[in-house]
Amino acid sequence: MSTNSGLKEFFKSIKGDKMLWSVAALLAIFSFIPVYSASSNLAYLNGASGSTFAYLVKHFIHLVLGFSILYATHKIPYRYFRGLSIILLPVVIVLLIITLLQGTTMQGANASRWIQVPIVNFSFQTSTLASVVLLIYVARYLSKIKEASYTFKDTIVPLWLPVFLVVGLILPANLSTAAIIFTTVLMLTFIGGYTFKYTAAVVGIGMLGLVLFGLSAKAFPDLFPNRVDTWISRVESFTQGEESKEQYQVEKAKIAIATGGITGNGIGKSVQRNFLPQSSSDFIYAIIVEEMGMLGGIGVILAYLFMLYRMAIIVTKSETTYGRLLVIAAGIPIIFQAFINIAVAVEFFPVTGQTLPLVGSGGTSIWMTCLALGIVISVSAKNEIREKADAEQKAKEEDLAIENPLEVLSETI
Repeated sequence: MSTNSGLKEFFKSIKGDKMLWSVAALLAIFSFIPVYSASSNLAYLNGASGSTFAYLVKHFIHLVLGFSILYATHKIPYRYFRGLSIILLPVVIVLLIITLLQGTTMQGANASRWIQVPIVNFSFQTSTLASVVLLIYVARYLSKIKEASYTFKDTIVPLWLPVFLVVGLILPANLSTAAIIFTTVLMLTFIGGYTFKYTAAVVGIGMLGLVLFGLSAKAFPDLFPNRVDTWISRVESFTQGEESKEQYQVEKAKIAIATGGITGNGIGKSVQRNFLPQSSSDFIYAIIVEEMGMLGGIGVILAYLFMLYRMAIIVTKSETTYGRLLVIAAGIPIIFQAFINIAVAVEFFPVTGQTLPLVGSGGTSIWMTCLALGIVISVSAKNEIREKADAEQKAKEEDLAIENPLEVLSETI
């Protein structure tokens, strides 16, 4: 009895958009099937010490921590994220600089996207935290200047300097994340009413900077010891069809999707998981389609589209500009990441290294996705409180009208 009452109290304490909670939980529960199946390759590569069950337990722990973050975040009134973004922005910039300079390697490969956390001894991808903090900061600034008059010069330091600083620090190690952040910032500026010609100027500056960076990386490769050559080769192999490690993965992913057919080969019966190095993370969508067919693949896509639909409803219900922009800033990158991951699997995009949110394995990705969802649900919880208050006020007015119709009529007149 005490356990049941405890569960009831817990579910009562969950606020905000219940449908968004549900689709996030369903994706997380569903993820155990492909992660367990796809991890067999990793277990085999690790030899006798490898265990598929161990990867499943690790994924379970990541999800538990992630949903704990989601629960804690959704309890924070969303107005507090304004101040938190200002405080955390310098912190994440310092973390990005440390991450970029350390030149860490993981399992023999360059891992300049991660930073090793002392004492607890786990790696953390700083770019994912930086993207959430920066986008919240941009939402805060755009809501602040919404009704104010300003020039492009006025916005360079408070708005664009942090954007280019964060994106520039992420770019050498993670082009795809930098592109998602920059695209989301541009979307925010458009929706937030920022002057279009100023945005066009920023796009021009950004494109020029990217070209100069690429040329510099080609001319002086020793100056950029991180992943510049990797993402340049990925783009070249995608556009020119050259053979490479990335192209090999894409070909295996396409074979997995092609052999899946309509209903799939059956859960746990994937063949290409034995050949895909990143079958449990970057290419997990291909394993889903191979085992569950197009029905499973379309089901995953519909889940993310439904998530986007719920976010759109939260945006329309929000009473403040900051609330609307905050939902877009925190929520849209999740959808971007999902469809970029799917696009890579079917060779619409070059290999990016983006995991499938809440489905693919990876601790930092899961935690930051849950953090972002917590922020979105925090906005919806505020909408819920306001709607409840409005309904109670309306009910009181209706009761008053029934009890004292003449008094209400005289007040109206």
